[in-house]
Amino acid sequence: MATTGTKSWAELKPAGASRIPEGLWLRCPGCASMIYRKQMETNQHVCPECAHHYRIGADERVRQLCDDGAFEPLFDDLRCVDPLKFKDLKTYKDRLAAEQKKTGRHEGVITGRAFIKGRQLVLGVLDLHFMMGTLSSVVGEKLTRAIELATAEDLPLVIVSGSGGARMQESGLSLMQMAKTSAALARFDDAKGLFISVLTDPTTGGVSASFAMLGDVIIAEPRALIGFAGPRVIQQTIRQELPPGFQTSEFLMESGMLDRVVDRRELRNEIARLIDYAGK
Repeated sequence: MATTGTKSWAELKPAGASRIPEGLWLRCPGCASMIYRKQMETNQHVCPECAHHYRIGADERVRQLCDDGAFEPLFDDLRCVDPLKFKDLKTYKDRLAAEQKKTGRHEGVITGRAFIKGRQLVLGVLDLHFMMGTLSSVVGEKLTRAIELATAEDLPLVIVSGSGGARMQESGLSLMQMAKTSAALARFDDAKGLFISVLTDPTTGGVSASFAMLGDVIIAEPRALIGFAGPRVIQQTIRQELPPGFQTSEFLMESGMLDRVVDRRELRNEIARLIDYAGK
């Protein structure tokens, strides 16, 4: 805060001077422009100046992608437990309770039937706002059930990933979900199902090492961070200089790891086109 002498501007400005309510304006981390919050939200949480894509939660993602009133949540009865009695600075149970209170949901993924531009499909969306979208036993189970539903009903499958990876509080139980979801996707592939994987910022760790990179078509949002380990770990492991931006969606697209980089505002149209193209 700017000061004059020992007094702040808040202390010096005249009594009754107008004040702008906090939170109405945001400074874009991409271009440093000041953006009216309502304009940014109307623009699907994309900066109107530089197209920086803000991170969004699962509820907002479902609202943006699905037709109005055309999402039916499934498997919400599943609940996370703490078989390892894990504790670091907090117990796992306390962390879960805090995340559940913050987000209003029991776990870090939404799954269900949906329609996108009139096309019926099964949708799964990881929620960055719940323990950074980490892969837990319940997240893995809900995604597996969603994959099995798409297989049984011969529906396209769309999973939107945004995650910090496997959930450390569940240790090996979390890592098992990588194999379980991948095996379910193998059966889905054998049944000639269409899996569209959408990667958002960030998609890392065990999620990027399993189902997120197994799509028939892999789409990423612009400038999303995508990779398994952080650049420092990779550099220390291979002892080589890393190319700049090597974990961005654009770099991965050039390297043949992705099929599309799609602006969020065009994502609904792109998914609909891909479903039509596949004849699903």
